[in-house]
Amino acid sequence: MTTFKKVTMFLFLSICLSSSWANNTHDDFLECLHHKFRNSNSVSQGIYTRKNSSYSTIFNSFADKLPITFNFKRIKPSIIFTPSAESQIQAAIHCSKKHDLQIRIRSGGHDYGGLSYISETPFIVIDLRNLRSISIDIKDKTAWIQAGATLGEVYYRIAEKSKKLAFAAGVCPTVGVGGHFSGGGYSMMSRKFGIAADNIIDAKLIDANGRIHDRKSMGEDLFWAIRGGGGTSFGLIISWKVRLLDIPEKVTVFNVERTLEQNATQLVYKWQHIADKVDNNLSIRLFLRSSQSPIRLGQRTIHAFFTTLFVGGVDELLHKMQKSFPELGLVKKDCIEMSWIESVIFFARLPSGTPIEVLLNWNTTTNQNGLIFKGKSDYVQHPISINGLEGLWKLLNQVGENSAEIQFSPHGGKMNDVSVSETPFPHRAGNIYMIHYGVFWGKMESSKKHLSWIRKLYGYMARYVSKSPRAAYFNYRDLDLGLNSKGTNTSYAQARIWGVKYFKNNFDRLVKVKTKFDPTNFFRNEQSIPPLLFGL
Repeated sequence: MTTFKKVTMFLFLSICLSSSWANNTHDDFLECLHHKFRNSNSVSQGIYTRKNSSYSTIFNSFADKLPITFNFKRIKPSIIFTPSAESQIQAAIHCSKKHDLQIRIRSGGHDYGGLSYISETPFIVIDLRNLRSISIDIKDKTAWIQAGATLGEVYYRIAEKSKKLAFAAGVCPTVGVGGHFSGGGYSMMSRKFGIAADNIIDAKLIDANGRIHDRKSMGEDLFWAIRGGGGTSFGLIISWKVRLLDIPEKVTVFNVERTLEQNATQLVYKWQHIADKVDNNLSIRLFLRSSQSPIRLGQRTIHAFFTTLFVGGVDELLHKMQKSFPELGLVKKDCIEMSWIESVIFFARLPSGTPIEVLLNWNTTTNQNGLIFKGKSDYVQHPISINGLEGLWKLLNQVGENSAEIQFSPHGGKMNDVSVSETPFPHRAGNIYMIHYGVFWGKMESSKKHLSWIRKLYGYMARYVSKSPRAAYFNYRDLDLGLNSKGTNTSYAQARIWGVKYFKNNFDRLVKVKTKFDPTNFFRNEQSIPPLLFGL
């Protein structure tokens, strides 16, 4: 037999044996799970293998989960488990440990890296879609929210109980609470109230031994870690207790568009000098896109959208805008007074008049076109120069029309009042705004071109953004920043490459918490916090 044939035969046998081992392991897991709940039909009804006709529907069911372009070859889960009770999760953790089967935890599916539902090694997904109850206490101004609930459901249930209470979290209503809160949770009201993690006052978590903890029993170190450090590194979060926030019955919104022909460059430049310094009730977010010029036919231009929430009435808003940003030329007809819950619809970019009941619908923002997406993030501490902005416009014009969007999200206000070490989320005082870069495309064969473009853009921006480290937002997970080594033996040094970008000096404290509470690295993925026992 030739050397080539021997190698080919070896590889073939290795693949077959690996596949056989994986199948046996998954069968053992299922047998273990059924043994734990012999008399429970709900467990069987919540198990989806690849042979199940509903497997694909369950896997692809979350509304905004765009197909992701991966950095490495990955596989789908062999089993998706949708538990309906905490005891079922405990059993799944026990059985996966017993049979050495990795788990991933999905609460919503809005995962830029796809790490909650795709992996390199055989695994199962624990999908929390059935754990979505929301219990609101108007008197105490608190709510217990299960991790499988969506932001839209949370907002709707709060508004259902009170017109004068709200919660500050993301604008996309189909985002799952579990991942969003544990990664920080920036919002249109963060300048007023801080991020979502700043308003979490308790949590329930299942650890690697299947024990259920609340804040008291888990201790302040672990409670600190899961409020911005990513919950899936430390356990499976079942629910959060949050502090509800006082708001007026009416807020004011506007979305004013300006193009380069309407002095957009100067307006964006001025925005950088005031966005983090205006009244805390005022948040002016910028969305930048390239498309056809309404004036110069056949040519592209940059469209800047000044998208704003003011926690107050229109007359007060106009006064503050005239004082801080008169160059925008805001007038009363640009503004709309509405309830906070109606502003949720507005910022989700849903059509005017859409009933708020749509927030209970998982398919609020379905990716009907099957677009592929890549996102990255940055933090800006000094205004970008006019020349820098003009270079940015040139790069935006190099990609397909309306196929890319850059967001500038202002900091300041309450964000500055919280210490960088209060939670793992370190992006506090000193940051003017956060940048989110996103590019969309339709065909897999175009991936190389679009990935090259966004990485070129990211390279261009290096001179204008934070340094040592160049920071990034954990909820905009970016696998370009680095990956853990395979298996349980995660290298601290390797993880630190990406970890300090998300968490700065808080990374080492997160490692210490991980070492204490999950020393065997049971809860892990390609960008999870490592325990120190594995390779300093």
